[in-house]
Amino acid sequence: MSSINSSRRAGSGAHRFGCGPRKVSSSGTGVALRLLAAGLTAAALAACAQQPPPMMSNVSRPAAQEGARKAVARHRMPAASERQTASAATRKGAAHDGLASFYSYDPHTASGEKFDKNELTAAHRTLPFGTRLRVTDVNTGRSVTVRVNDRGPFVRGRVVDVSASAAETLGITGKGVAKVKVDVVE
Repeated sequence: MSSINSSRRAGSGAHRFGCGPRKVSSSGTGVALRLLAAGLTAAALAACAQQPPPMMSNVSRPAAQEGARKAVARHRMPAASERQTASAATRKGAAHDGLASFYSYDPHTASGEKFDKNELTAAHRTLPFGTRLRVTDVNTGRSVTVRVNDRGPFVRGRVVDVSASAAETLGITGKGVAKVKVDVVE
């Protein structure tokens, strides 16, 4: 017993190394809980912010974004005014004017067929698939007959998107867009 008393008096023992019982103040507990809550919140936000890496290795990023944007946009329901003009425009000989643009990459069309930039095809917002259109550049007079097999363009003022082959025939590949007259032929 004398050895125990002497070690307490000398200051050696478990309490000297922080292993013994400690007094905890109430303010220290609050700080610890706040730090724990802040850490859990940061971990949850970090987990939400993570996105899986893109899986497309041979497609450039802008092309991949354009394809995704078209996939979302092509399932949009036309507005009531577009549906009314579509029924009038499907009659043979109906025409409308506006801008035409062209596209050369889209893995699949809204009709379900595989896109081929060498075919004379087009995208129109409302006309039924298979409708044949005569697209005429009003500045040059050049024209091409295309078949509707996709939905678009989803840019205000544009009435038709033509394939790269049709754009070459019209001579608009250098300009990108051209003012055209669109006639329904079938």
